[in-house]
Amino acid sequence: MDRLPLPLEGITVVAVEQAVAAPFATRQLADLGARVIKVERIDGGDFARGYDTAAGGLASHFVWCNRGKESIALDLKDPRGLDVVRRLVADADVFVQNLAHGAASRLGLDAATLCAAHPRLVAVDISGYGAWGPYADKRAYDMLVQCEAGLVSVTGTPEQPVKAGIPAADIAAAMYAFSGVLAALVRRGTTGRGGPVEVSMLEALAEWLGHPLHHTMHGGTPPERTGLAHAVIAPYDAYPTADGGRVLLSVQNDREWRRLAEQVIGRPELGADPAFATNAARVAHRARTDDLVGTALKALDTDEALARLEAAGIACARLRDLHELAGHPQLAARDRWREVGSPVGPLRALLPPITLPGGDEARMGDVPALGQHTEALLRAVGMTDAEIAALRRDGVAAWARA
Repeated sequence: MDRLPLPLEGITVVAVEQAVAAPFATRQLADLGARVIKVERIDGGDFARGYDTAAGGLASHFVWCNRGKESIALDLKDPRGLDVVRRLVADADVFVQNLAHGAASRLGLDAATLCAAHPRLVAVDISGYGAWGPYADKRAYDMLVQCEAGLVSVTGTPEQPVKAGIPAADIAAAMYAFSGVLAALVRRGTTGRGGPVEVSMLEALAEWLGHPLHHTMHGGTPPERTGLAHAVIAPYDAYPTADGGRVLLSVQNDREWRRLAEQVIGRPELGADPAFATNAARVAHRARTDDLVGTALKALDTDEALARLEAAGIACARLRDLHELAGHPQLAARDRWREVGSPVGPLRALLPPITLPGGDEARMGDVPALGQHTEALLRAVGMTDAEIAALRRDGVAAWARA
């Protein structure tokens, strides 16, 4: 049987994007076969290019979110630069933007305007708080939205709330923009019409807060911050081992507790002890429960602790750092690592988690230099040599440095 092509082969995306939310969304589209044209500022491009130099001199955020794209650098304040974008959009299937509130409308690049001019276009507006309402004009960086959405209030220890260690608000918005584009393309396939897609970071992250939000609204009290422990299950926490590691285990029912007591703690009588026999009792006596489990595990090295827990049928995990994730045996066994090209040479990257067996592998293209494709794209929209030379001379378009 012939292999299936990537599902977005033949789809062209134009993105006026920056930071994480829109670039991460359009990278998903590129991985699935879409052609993604990234429009960047001429003075430094997407500002995520300057966040750090950790990826061989490139910014780690930028490498993560922008492989497989073509970069064109334009001054959109100049009518000639804006005209190039409009020409690109005229031949595109999807347009995505996450400019500051009001900026896309002033340029005529908001979803409503573009979809009115191009009925088959799917146009996505990604914002911090939505197009209207009292917060519409507020700056909306990831950690600010984590605070506004209440994520920080349920993450951390009893003493200290903390932000998530990843840009959760950006990622949430990106994934809803990605799925929104796919849904709109399916609808276009049946109706012939595209249409606007709106995603706000606050609303995306609020959806992800569903469990603690419903717990609070309907139960009356927010879940407590418990660090790595579970607020309503015990034992469900990380415990140190003899060799300096930490093992997280989860006991989901009383049968598992009896197996843990007998096969790991070495005290089978705890399985019937009224202070520990039920989850409610273990939660009520959490400190004593944790002490029993912690004492047993700190006498074992990490590998032995995990082996005993596995043998007893107890869910468990090794607490890994990011170096250990990069060398994770499961990712290696499943051949999840590839190399992508970049201006500084090949870089390791994970295959995207959407796997389509029987089809082509995800397209993991190069990370582009700023303006790397400017000249080719200007020619593609019909610019003459003289027009291209004038754009470059006047600073309306920029090329990648040789």
